[in-house]
Amino acid sequence: MSSKPELKGRAARLAQLFPTGRGQAARTPFVLLVVLLLGGGLIGLLVLNSALSEGAFKLDDLQRETKSLTDEEQALQRDIDAYSAPEALQRRARELGMVPGGDPAFLAPDGTVKGVPSPAPGVRQGSADLPVVLAPEAMPNGSTSTPGR
Repeated sequence: MSSKPELKGRAARLAQLFPTGRGQAARTPFVLLVVLLLGGGLIGLLVLNSALSEGAFKLDDLQRETKSLTDEEQALQRDIDAYSAPEALQRRARELGMVPGGDPAFLAPDGTVKGVPSPAPGVRQGSADLPVVLAPEAMPNGSTSTPGR
């Protein structure tokens, strides 16, 4: 008795399409190819996931740095606003020896004087102790006080 039954007709023609005897040898390269493709895919996903994680960490660091710099910018803007407030400007001007001006006089285009000029209050004309106000850069020791005081 043979191990294979005899096929007739259409079944015999279909049986000729399948390889005989080499079933195990033909599967080995295919299985190896599938395993390599799956392994390569998994390694590729691991590398991609690592790159995305690294990008996320960099993004987090940059967002933290942006927040820190924004806070610093706001603090500096508050300082600028405090220094440019009218009260602060008036205090600094008084520290430098400045006094509020008197009534101004204006020159018209034809050369006539409009208004009556008056000296600043608290300033005596012809006085020898008028304060000379210098910019801080012009001071010999870099201080902001007026010379002669």
